[in-house]
Amino acid sequence: MALTTISFKENSMKRWAQGMSLLLFAFAPTYITMAQELNHGFKKQILIIGTFHYHNPGSDVSKTLTFDVLNKQSQQDLKRITAAIKEFGPNKIFVEWPFDQQQELDSLYQAFEQRRFWDSELLTDFYKKNEIFQLGFRAAIASDLPGVIGIDYLETQFPFDSLMNIIHTNGQSRLKRDLEQIIASFTTEFNAKMQTGTSLLDLTYFLNTKTLRDKSNRLHAELPLLAGDIHNFVGPFLTAEWHRRNLYMWSLIQKQTQPSDRKVVVLLGASHIAMLKTYIDQNEAWEAVELIDLLK
Repeated sequence: MALTTISFKENSMKRWAQGMSLLLFAFAPTYITMAQELNHGFKKQILIIGTFHYHNPGSDVSKTLTFDVLNKQSQQDLKRITAAIKEFGPNKIFVEWPFDQQQELDSLYQAFEQRRFWDSELLTDFYKKNEIFQLGFRAAIASDLPGVIGIDYLETQFPFDSLMNIIHTNGQSRLKRDLEQIIASFTTEFNAKMQTGTSLLDLTYFLNTKTLRDKSNRLHAELPLLAGDIHNFVGPFLTAEWHRRNLYMWSLIQKQTQPSDRKVVVLLGASHIAMLKTYIDQNEAWEAVELIDLLK
């Protein structure tokens, strides 16, 4: 009797699965067509530029050396990147600024546009050197845009110290070594490049390589899932929060891009861009463009 019931349930589940497969197969082209129609028959191009934070390179998990973005070589590189963005022809530029503080960002852009931005003696290093102002504002003005759009979402957590404590407590020495090795190898290589005078442009190329993006995603979204025992979820929580922050930014990009917008630029920290690239690759309506391809 029990075997007959199980057999009946299995057959029912198989028929349901087969039906769902046919249904999904039938509707898949429709979804793609709808996405293409929303974009007027073309894929939107998104120029993704991952950076370090010019005002404070060591503000993330990896503690790197300071960098002089105001020197002559760096300023020349910024002009070259700005020219490439202008030639790309973006309809919008998105930056790593809190999305709910757009009014302040608009005021800063207006001052920059009117050449009043640099007049204040109260400007901190953040406003003098950060990539939003050094590159984002410049590129927006060169591209004749009314401003840049903040998309960062800060109401998330990143309990990295708790993660490492759990790993230590659980005796996961190999996992600890793997995490520390990724951080140390990046820090060592990046610092070596800065010490040998590597240009801002070449540092930008380095931060946007597939190898570095893969390492970043492994650090943020793969290895933490292994932390602790089966009753501890600090690792998955960290990864989920990291995804949440980046998914919210990806959502804001899409929500604020009009159907007629063909091209946009996204300027974020390199680790955010690494994750964003995975989302873009999964979306039929968008295609990623790399800075290095514009400057060849």
